[in-house]
Amino acid sequence: MISYILAVLCGALLILVDQLTKYYISANFLLGESREFINGFINLTYIHNRGGAWGLLYGHTLILVPITVVIMVLCIFLYVKYGKKNRLLLWAISLVLSGGIGNMIDRIFRGGNVVDFLHFEFFPSFPVFNVADCAVVVGAGLLILYFILDTIKEEKQKKALKLSEQSNGED
Repeated sequence: MISYILAVLCGALLILVDQLTKYYISANFLLGESREFINGFINLTYIHNRGGAWGLLYGHTLILVPITVVIMVLCIFLYVKYGKKNRLLLWAISLVLSGGIGNMIDRIFRGGNVVDFLHFEFFPSFPVFNVADCAVVVGAGLLILYFILDTIKEEKQKKALKLSEQSNGED
């Protein structure tokens, strides 16, 4: 129960930080303006992204919003079905949902524009992103890790069952 409460609080905090950083950037930067944040590492560059990751489906908010809703419903389904038994899955889902909500708020209340502002200085061709994007990427990575670990666990259980059946058959 404590893990659930912490995951929900962390998710709410991520949404708050995401929205506060986007507000700060949009209130204090001109669109397209870039400032050094961590020398040689990250610049703050204020842009609007009307697409999904890497600008996919640019300008198609009417498609992106339902896709986001479907992903969020899928996450809730995964949580209801499996998440109560596994903390890794709980945290992965919490991060994906938090990031999805953060960017959904932008799409709905900023005319389809998602505020992006984090830009790797050392990798200039990498897309500009935001706190919500970080949450989604980390959450997706944890989801992949969960499914890999779950598959390994299932394989071990199958092998153990097979060995058990073989040893019972020899008696």
